[in-house]
This record gives sequence, C-alpha cells and structure tokens, in this order.
Amino acid sequence: MKLTLTALTVAATMFASSASAFDPDDLQKLKDSNECAECNLEGADLMGAILDSADLYSANLYSANLFMADLNGANLMGANLMGASLEGAKLLGANLDSADLRNADLYGANLRNANLNSATMKGAILCNTIMPDGSVIDSGC
Repeated sequence: MKLTLTALTVAATMFASSASAFDPDDLQKLKDSNECAECNLEGADLMGAILDSADLYSANLYSANLFMADLNGANLMGANLMGASLEGAKLLGANLDSADLRNADLYGANLRNANLNSATMKGAILCNTIMPDGSVIDSGC
C-alpha cells in the first residue's frame, strides 16, 4: 500500500510539473525577437523575464507576435501588449492585471478565467474572443 501511494505521489508530481512547464527556448526567442508565434509559454513569468529598461515593473511586448501562443497561466501583470498579435492565443488563467492591450489583436483568443483587472483594452480586436467569464465577444469582427 505504501509503495502504491509513493508511486502515485511521484507520478502526480511529475505530471503537474510537466503540465505547466514552458519552453525556455521559446522564452529566449521572444526576448530576442519580440516574436514567438505558436510558442509554449505556459506558466511563464513574463513580467519578470522580459523587462523594459525604462520601466522595471512591466514586460515590454509592444507589437509582439504571439499568434497562437500558449500563454495559459502566464504572468503578464502590467505588460505592455499594445498592438500585439494575440490571435488565437491561449490565455486561460493568465494574469493580465493592469496590462496594456490597446489595439491588440485578440481574434479567437481564449481568456477564460484570466485576470483582466485594470487592463486597458481600448481599440482591441475582440472577435470570437472567449472572455474570462466564458462569454464570447464579437466586437471588431
């Protein structure tokens, strides 16, 4: 019985750690080029990883290409995503508190359970976008 519980605990720990792991190469690609289409950045702390030297408190992802990127559970608190392409991006449970999403393309993005408190979304394309409450928005189609 003890052996079975130990095996289950180890398996669960391995599954949990691999399920939310982002690809460090993808993060480096985003840092280097501001482009990471179809990247795995699930659970990444982008607020701490990509900092604008002028503002040590927010990631500068201005006009970043994050088309179809997996950003589930990522920390984008205060990030500058103004004009970014987030078309089809997965942002389930992402922290976008105080993020600047002005003029960002969120066509088909999934924001279910994301934190959008104090986020600025003026001019954002919200066509077929799943909002935090699960509703689908079709403005800007």
